[in-house]
Amino acid sequence: MLVHLRRAIILSLIFFAMCGLAYGYAATGVSQLLFKHQADGSITANGSTLIGQQWNGPSWFQGRPDNYTPLSTGGSNLGPRSQTLEQNVSKQADALKKEGIQPTNGLVTNSGSGLDPDISPTDAYAQVDAVAAARHLSPAQVHQLVASHIHVAELGFLGSDYVNVLELNQALAHLR
Repeated sequence: MLVHLRRAIILSLIFFAMCGLAYGYAATGVSQLLFKHQADGSITANGSTLIGQQWNGPSWFQGRPDNYTPLSTGGSNLGPRSQTLEQNVSKQADALKKEGIQPTNGLVTNSGSGLDPDISPTDAYAQVDAVAAARHLSPAQVHQLVASHIHVAELGFLGSDYVNVLELNQALAHLR
């Protein structure tokens, strides 16, 4: 009986060392070697490209009206008949109209995660004139910037086209 117990403990320690430690360190090393930016959380000078950032005013492209608090992720769970949802959407639409932006569905509703960093190309193009006017740039120049930051669907059919708002605003900051 003691022999079986000793073998089980030794085998458990061996598998812990192999699966728990060696594999973890090997996977971390490979990911740091081959995919350093992604393994480090896709961090830029202004935040992570994987988490939506709060951008205010018509001088920056705005993302979805999400929570932007990583500790409270998730959707609001407000149904289509919710008065709160209707008030939130109306309030966001009015704020966008005051900035000269024609509201779109993506700009007035929250994402499912509450931290979506991306908007649709339609949402980005809806903001072009307001951003161009606020930054004293030509609308054609800003339109071209949006066009150059559209990520197409994976393999051409998985998902839909999107624009990462952080990457777009970083490029916008470098426009003269």
